[in-house]
Amino acid sequence: MEAVLNGDCGAQAPVEPIVVHDFSEKILEQLVHFHVMKLSGGFFLWIGSSPVLSNLALAVNSKYDSMPLSTLVLGDTSDTTPSSLAQRLTKKTKKQVFVSYNLPVTDSNVALLVENRIKKEMELHPDKF
Repeated sequence: MEAVLNGDCGAQAPVEPIVVHDFSEKILEQLVHFHVMKLSGGFFLWIGSSPVLSNLALAVNSKYDSMPLSTLVLGDTSDTTPSSLAQRLTKKTKKQVFVSYNLPVTDSNVALLVENRIKKEMELHPDKF
């Protein structure tokens, strides 16, 4: 029955396990937490200082444009931070990326420092993304 529901007719492809990776960093006097879930073909990245999911963006590569496509799935459309971050991470990794950026927009330097911290973690632990 499961094979029929999945659209398979026999052999099933192996399912990759979801790999979870957490790290934190003090950025401009604020403790920022990062939660990564590596998925098959991409990853989900949550960024915040408290357990809130106030937005969610998705970015994917496009065969028609060198810049990945991105959209805000959940949240305030006037805040472009999650969509643009997902887009840049997709361009860097060539993977589908979900980003939930849950920090107050108080200092434009925070977003840059957060992105730099993510890139550093990607270099240290490429297998987690």
